[in-house]
Amino acid sequence: MNVIIGIIVAVLSYFGGGIMGAHYSVKGSGVDIRQEGSGNVGATNALRVSGRRAFVLAVLLDIAKVMTVLFIVNAMTAGNGYLVGSAFFLMLGHLFPLQLGFHGGKGVVVYLAASLFLSPVAIAGFILMMGIGYFSLKKYKVAGFIAMASIPVTSCLTGDPLVISLSLAGLFIVVIIMHLKPSHQVKA
Repeated sequence: MNVIIGIIVAVLSYFGGGIMGAHYSVKGSGVDIRQEGSGNVGATNALRVSGRRAFVLAVLLDIAKVMTVLFIVNAMTAGNGYLVGSAFFLMLGHLFPLQLGFHGGKGVVVYLAASLFLSPVAIAGFILMMGIGYFSLKKYKVAGFIAMASIPVTSCLTGDPLVISLSLAGLFIVVIIMHLKPSHQVKA
């Protein structure tokens, strides 16, 4: 790996990841999402604070930032190492964005968008597992985590390079850790 290219990928990915869809989707209404709802700068809190439109916009912006950065990295480099590094720095930027005082989201959309780019077949498995899980359990969050856990497994079983499957597993572990951290509920 070229060190200079690695640094460029890391910086581009971190700052790209720090473009917070939830922050911008509610900002027009004069709301600081960090001071409302759960205080989390993620799509779910955008839904809670500003409604469905803000949620959809937050999700679309977060997907766009991940896909754009990974597309650029893929175009300017060769090999999965740079893409994997980019995905982790995208996650880092999303979780701890500099411009919002290192107060970001929990990484679900970044994980799913990175998975879509790195292993599209695994996302098909995620959708299938999500449907089965939700209709069986009737619990959206539990079904979601089971379905997200299926992504690295599906990636591995469908023949993706091991570095991709392991990276998706690592990103999923980061999402779990972020969800285990107590979120600070904003007092009403």
